[in-house]
Amino acid sequence: MIEMGTLRRDAEVEAIMEMSEKQIEALGFTEHSRRHAGIVSKWSGELLRELGKDESRIRLAEIAGYLHDIGNCINRKDHAQSGAILAYKILTRLGMPFSDAAEIMMAIGNHDEQYGQPVSDVSSALIIADKADVHKSRVKNTINDVFKANIHDRVNLAAERSFVKVEDGGKTIALHIEIDTAICSVMDYFEIYFGRMQLSRKAAEFLGCKFSLVINGVALL
Repeated sequence: MIEMGTLRRDAEVEAIMEMSEKQIEALGFTEHSRRHAGIVSKWSGELLRELGKDESRIRLAEIAGYLHDIGNCINRKDHAQSGAILAYKILTRLGMPFSDAAEIMMAIGNHDEQYGQPVSDVSSALIIADKADVHKSRVKNTINDVFKANIHDRVNLAAERSFVKVEDGGKTIALHIEIDTAICSVMDYFEIYFGRMQLSRKAAEFLGCKFSLVINGVALL
């Protein structure tokens, strides 16, 4: 199995991730750089570890998490599908068995809420981890007046902390978010994240769990 350190140091991966972030910044989207990739990689692996999956599945989830947004170097539209193909080519070049690379390709191709569906434990963990990363540090646009910011930036600016964990003895996957409601309301969050939460719920169910959304200590789902 490819080590995460090998992946992070690979010159091709570095070049593609740098170009991905360059395009995302030019388009005015929230951060999708190595920070986001690292967090999604970590949380994807942790979810499967907490659910008792074996190390090979955990490593696949970590790799899928790290590479899941590299399709942004081509275009934001359909980035999951283009990124899946890029990842397969990179991983097979690095010597990963075709079956494992195909597993990661499938997970990355299904992580976006527009077309994606949970189709494996790896894809399910990736979906949940990706949608869980809401935080003010992801806002890259210059914000002079928070109340005039677009809703995506405002919701992320309001998010002081977010994390995902397995609870209730493995029965529930909970996304916890701390939001400054002076910046945005809970309804603002749902306006842009409802589809993502629906997909997260499906992913948790694929893993045999319930999905719970907890905002400021109150369970809303």
